[in-house]
Amino acid sequence: MINSVNFTEKDRQYKAVFFETFGCQMNKLDAELSLGLLQEEGYRVVNKVDEADVVLFNTCSVRQHAEDKVYSHLGALKTLKKKNPEVIVGVLGCMAQKDGEAIFKRMPHVDLVCGTRMFSRLPELLLNIRNHGSHVLAIDEDQIVNVKRAVTFRPNFYQAFVTVMRGCDNFCSYCIVPHVRGREISRTIADTKEEVQALVSNGCKEITLLGQNINSYGKGLRGNVTLGDLLSELNGLDGLERIRFVTSHPADMSRGLIRTMSRLEKVCEHLHMPAQSGSDQVLKKMRRGYTAGYYRDLISYARELMPHITVASDFIVGFPEETEEDFQETVRLMEDIRFQNCFIFKYSPRTGTKAADLEDDVAGEVKKARNIRLLELQKGISLEENKKLIGRKVQVLVEGVSKSDPDKLSGRTRQNHIVVFNGMKDFVGKLVNVQIHEVTDLTLYGAPT
Repeated sequence: MINSVNFTEKDRQYKAVFFETFGCQMNKLDAELSLGLLQEEGYRVVNKVDEADVVLFNTCSVRQHAEDKVYSHLGALKTLKKKNPEVIVGVLGCMAQKDGEAIFKRMPHVDLVCGTRMFSRLPELLLNIRNHGSHVLAIDEDQIVNVKRAVTFRPNFYQAFVTVMRGCDNFCSYCIVPHVRGREISRTIADTKEEVQALVSNGCKEITLLGQNINSYGKGLRGNVTLGDLLSELNGLDGLERIRFVTSHPADMSRGLIRTMSRLEKVCEHLHMPAQSGSDQVLKKMRRGYTAGYYRDLISYARELMPHITVASDFIVGFPEETEEDFQETVRLMEDIRFQNCFIFKYSPRTGTKAADLEDDVAGEVKKARNIRLLELQKGISLEENKKLIGRKVQVLVEGVSKSDPDKLSGRTRQNHIVVFNGMKDFVGKLVNVQIHEVTDLTLYGAPT
């Protein structure tokens, strides 16, 4: 445990930090919270590693590729560290929580390993290194995470992520999240509402509620509190235009929550609900707790109440013992549901999970071929579905200048479509009706009406 530290004026000297984040929305929010804390202590953010006094990587352990990428980045810092030994190099997040001391052994030039429950003490940890030397390990599993944030610090002025729960109790056989993020812990409605109100007062128009398994919101709180209760409370806040939430686990998604979504005007008609496979045999081995038929029924019910709802999903190909027929079941599920978009990954064993004990028996080239097949299928579906919107008017919350074309604006529909259009700069932060005249599989293009 790191002892509490009192900062002096000398400690608050002007410092430069380079911060790179890998992984999910929760990691991105953790990065936002961390940078907010550092800025309060006098740090400034820089975009180049060689301009930084502190280099931090906020990491993901869900797949091997993500870890390999981080270790590659860390290896590249050896030269920088030799040139300037005063530079502090830190590994934060899930990989830090999982590997702990092993990171120092593999990368001795790393100074800090900070787990998922300790990032709120990041300024103290960095000060400890400056005063007492490197190799500070902070992976306290019992630490209560302080999720409060400086509401003025967020990447997009009109949008914000808000953590409402952390951890996961499902223990899917392939997933490392419960091991690195811990068990499910919910914030109270009052605490969440206070943060959202502060964000709205600061100009935020749209919030996305975050949880590794957000459908289980309420676990650990007094009384029978549900995500539907939280959504209902937030729906009444003046000035808040839109509410989203991720990520939904099909086994914990209730029809009651779907009914709540359908009646609350500020809750967007969009679900990110990972199916992972269309094969019941694979789903059973994954310990997902539902069948493909159950998944289909949930989506059918949601579309019955909200005809314009869009659904995004995740899929894993090449899970141990996945046959060609299993894979074709996944293809059929994608064809039946017609997802808005999907994140598709090749299976990689994660040490500590149940699936790691299974033989990784699907050949690499087969995984790659199946991955490509699903990506191509989804691209075609996305394009076909987007073409149906040509000629229609959609409501867009304008986020700012388009990244792909600085002469145009960009925003999202309630259904989470990305829309790029010509418009005046004073549209930013407002809800604008846009008529769609052209589409790709990823983007809608139009003009304001």
